[in-house]
Amino acid sequence: GYFYSVWRKCIWSSHDLSDNVFIDNYIFNKDVYIQFNSTVGKYVGYTEHGVYNAELWNNNTGQLQSERAQVDICKYNADIDQQTITDKS
Repeated sequence: GYFYSVWRKCIWSSHDLSDNVFIDNYIFNKDVYIQFNSTVGKYVGYTEHGVYNAELWNNNTGQLQSERAQVDICKYNADIDQQTITDKS
């Protein structure tokens, strides 16, 4: 069989969330073949198939805008998490 998954994650390390990064990984058989990183602002392909899809997806402005907007959702949720953690201490 084959293994396909999508892993989306938000990463931050400071309390002001200025370093918040959204990463969207597309994985086939445990290898990332294409990734969106909000710091880069576009898709990057790591295999022949990934490079092909990255070119297509980067030319789709609606899809890129949607991915870029995810970092704002990350910041919103991270702020809630930070407040919850801070309130508990």
